[in-house]
Amino acid sequence: MSGNTIGKLFTVTTFGESHGLALGAIVDGCPPGIPLTEADLQLDLDRRKPGTSRHTTQRKEADEVEILSGVFEGKTTGTSIGMVIRNTDQRSKDYGKIKDQFRPAHADYTYHHKYGIRDYRGGGRSSARETAMRVAAGAVAKKVLKTQFGVEIAGYLSQLGPIKVDSVDWSEVNNNPFFCPDAAKVPEMAAYMDALRKEGDSIGAKITVVATGVPAGWGEPVFDRLDADIAHAMMGINAVKGVEVGDGFESVEQKGTQHRDELTPEGFLSNHAGGVLGGISSGQNIVVHMALKPTSSLRLPGRSVDVKGEACDIITTGRHDPCVGIRATPIAEAMLAIILLDHALRQRGQNGGGAQVTPVVPGSV
Repeated sequence: MSGNTIGKLFTVTTFGESHGLALGAIVDGCPPGIPLTEADLQLDLDRRKPGTSRHTTQRKEADEVEILSGVFEGKTTGTSIGMVIRNTDQRSKDYGKIKDQFRPAHADYTYHHKYGIRDYRGGGRSSARETAMRVAAGAVAKKVLKTQFGVEIAGYLSQLGPIKVDSVDWSEVNNNPFFCPDAAKVPEMAAYMDALRKEGDSIGAKITVVATGVPAGWGEPVFDRLDADIAHAMMGINAVKGVEVGDGFESVEQKGTQHRDELTPEGFLSNHAGGVLGGISSGQNIVVHMALKPTSSLRLPGRSVDVKGEACDIITTGRHDPCVGIRATPIAEAMLAIILLDHALRQRGQNGGGAQVTPVVPGSV
């Protein structure tokens, strides 16, 4: 009932707090014989880690992952993979003044009501620092998906506050601190964040993540629909307040003749559905968008109450991301990878990989 595990066949359980000794994860259900090293995981962890630019928190964490079990002589053994990342740059004193106050829009109030106790240091378990282990686990899933199923996953920041990208050049995504695929928008984003940081305020963002090479047939009917599980995983990321698959809310204004993805022997003519039909993958690209709210830890004073229910003004000191979405792209990729691998293994377990009696329509013309 504790809600720290995701998946059914490929499962990920995480533990740890923002200012605790370490973060950790247990990955179970990984197929044996997959080449895997700590370097495979570190690549995505380095993309997510704090302090990589002036636009993110200046907390300095190497986020070096240690594989404790489940790998022998460079290959997965099929047993549970234990991983840990040590916290090395905690500054818990930054939170001493607010230990008895609730930050507006933060999980302080709800955690206190649920448990009657909370780790106020950096938000404890509710901190986005917990996502480091998701990224490590997602890197495992990515490796299996690519090795055994030919599936690849990549994401990008599609909107920073009011700034929307106009084009997507995948080669640009890792060339800037925003994971922005539109090089022309990067200077505007940098200037916007510089001004925002001077104000002491924060802003939200939108992330888009795409999976290519997913065959038709992954997903379960009704309650375990592929898009439902994807939405569940994405909504489980800190600060996410909205998830769309395919055109999402834009579908409201589309007529059926526009929205339907017509099929031809040469391929689908569009992908408004985002690669999922009836909760099952169609063989097209899986396209997911998620919206992240502005950071709730602000140095600008705001009204709240304390643990006694008395009114107070609150100011949060310490090191915080003025936009949590800037580092969220590797996290979104990881969660999509975890869900897709789980469904890949479920499909292989039930149907041996997939029914072969249905004609295969290419994902696009």
